[in-house]
Amino acid sequence: MKIAILSRNASLYSTKRLVEAGIARGHEVRVINTLRCYMNVASQYPSVHYKGARLEDVDAVIPRIGASVTFYGTAVLRQFEAMGVFAVNSSIAISRARDKLRALQLLSRRGIGLPVTGFANSPDEIPDLITMVGGAPLVIKLLEGTQGIGVVLAETTQAAKSVIEAFMGLNANIMVQEYVRESQGADLRCFVVGGKVIAAMRRQAKSGEFRSNLHRGGTATLAKITAEEREAAIRATKIMGLHVAGVDMLRSNHGPLVMEVNASPGLKGIESATGKDVASMIIEFIESSVDGLGLSRESSAG
Repeated sequence: MKIAILSRNASLYSTKRLVEAGIARGHEVRVINTLRCYMNVASQYPSVHYKGARLEDVDAVIPRIGASVTFYGTAVLRQFEAMGVFAVNSSIAISRARDKLRALQLLSRRGIGLPVTGFANSPDEIPDLITMVGGAPLVIKLLEGTQGIGVVLAETTQAAKSVIEAFMGLNANIMVQEYVRESQGADLRCFVVGGKVIAAMRRQAKSGEFRSNLHRGGTATLAKITAEEREAAIRATKIMGLHVAGVDMLRSNHGPLVMEVNASPGLKGIESATGKDVASMIIEFIESSVDGLGLSRESSAG
């Protein structure tokens, strides 16, 4: 099977591990720089070209599309989909998950537990916005932020007003969330592949920090999750339409609260913390999915 990995950096841990796992299972794996792809958007023979040549006979594509190139990355992925190539995560699902506010609205409609979240456009609404999420302390997040960047803990009402006003003055889109004090600077990352939680880790923020992201100095350990947490992770991933996802949630006094469903989760932290070969599990999922698609095509042709 020929597998293409859409990634701008072949030396990244996650990309290297997927290449290694694919080759180990007997596949031809090629890393393709997303931004170097260009497309022929034709009705009869849609194609993707790369470095002067048309990409042909690709059976599956693994999108490792960074948040900063979501627009172009999903356009390239849509082109592969138009060519009949199996995508580990679809372009629609990735776009849906990357829009943090839309993702929370979709999860909310389906009854998934979430932190109380507020969103507004006008500075005039700031006092009521703060009250709506339970007052200070509260968390302010840039909608375009990743890896903990653009996330601020405002410990007083005045600090919250100042930060919100500053972000609004820069025309930045933000959301305001309750601070779940009982989580004590820790969260869960559940890694879902093919509708199953295949690994889970607990991330703990370093001393003096409330963000548990590993990029912010947090530490990760193997986590044993409850049935309720497992169900929440699987349901959240399904609602987003993703096959592979990292679901981040907080443990609260009233059950698990989903913070984000990551459409391109990193492998280093989860593999290191759990000792599981997550990369190979993703390749196995691709194998079963492509085989299933092949059987359905043969059936319809017959």
